[in-house]
Amino acid sequence: MKKKVHPKYQPATIMCACGNVVSTRSTKETINVEICSKCHPFFTGKQKFVDSEGRVDKFYKKYKNQRKG
Repeated sequence: MKKKVHPKYQPATIMCACGNVVSTRSTKETINVEICSKCHPFFTGKQKFVDSEGRVDKFYKKYKNQRKG
């Protein structure tokens, strides 16, 4: 590798808004994130699928009586 071309790769701390702190290595010293694997609904199992506008029901109603062609 050439000298003085690459940024310094150093220990870094990632801090989430929920309070979770992860230590890793990066070119930045600290990284602040809004959501992490500890608080994301997909990883916590609290994910909900919401059809708030009734799009699925609207689709079934629209195409229910049509023939297969």
